[in-house]
Amino acid sequence: MKVRGIVFDLDGTLVDSFEAIARSVNAARAGLSLPPLPKAEITKHVGRGLHLLLGDLVGPDLADRAVVLYREDHARTYLGHTKPLPGALETVRRLHEAGIRMSVASNKLSTFSRGILDHLGFGPYLTTVEGPDTAGATKPDPAMIGRCLSAMGVEAPEAIYVGDMPLDVESARRAGVAVVLVATGAVAAEVLEATGAEVAADLGTFARRVTR
Repeated sequence: MKVRGIVFDLDGTLVDSFEAIARSVNAARAGLSLPPLPKAEITKHVGRGLHLLLGDLVGPDLADRAVVLYREDHARTYLGHTKPLPGALETVRRLHEAGIRMSVASNKLSTFSRGILDHLGFGPYLTTVEGPDTAGATKPDPAMIGRCLSAMGVEAPEAIYVGDMPLDVESARRAGVAVVLVATGAVAAEVLEATGAEVAADLGTFARRVTR
């Protein structure tokens, strides 16, 4: 069946926000009198939602307070430290011109995701931007992807979910959609390939397959 809709993950798929995330994690750690962590260490924990991220990096007993500190810092700094991945905006534009509907489902709050996407120029090409605050659950729960499909008016067999980590395979499976992983995030290509999912080097490679 022809692909009519694509649901994208955000971090590591469309944008590089790891610097912004690392800065806000370390701001939260500083507020808890903890020393900073290297960006590479923080990046390894990204993708499962903010509370789990901070539970890993400050300890579960401090996670609730860390979430508050993180969001206070992130609201001030995230736009200045997030950039589109190479070729991502051009690829999304090309998919839009091919008549494919698109949306974003991210474990980041939708207010932050929408702010990033509008700031970087993705906004006009997206039907909706969903997050745990709109769907009521984080991925791999399928609610977020389901909301994207509904907003796009696309049935699950007509859609592809594009992400950058093994968690995205489970997210897609539970939502009943096909999945493609791009090796542009924090997870090595060989780890992605071990999931059994189709892996593309980047979004441009994926888009050429979808539109040919």
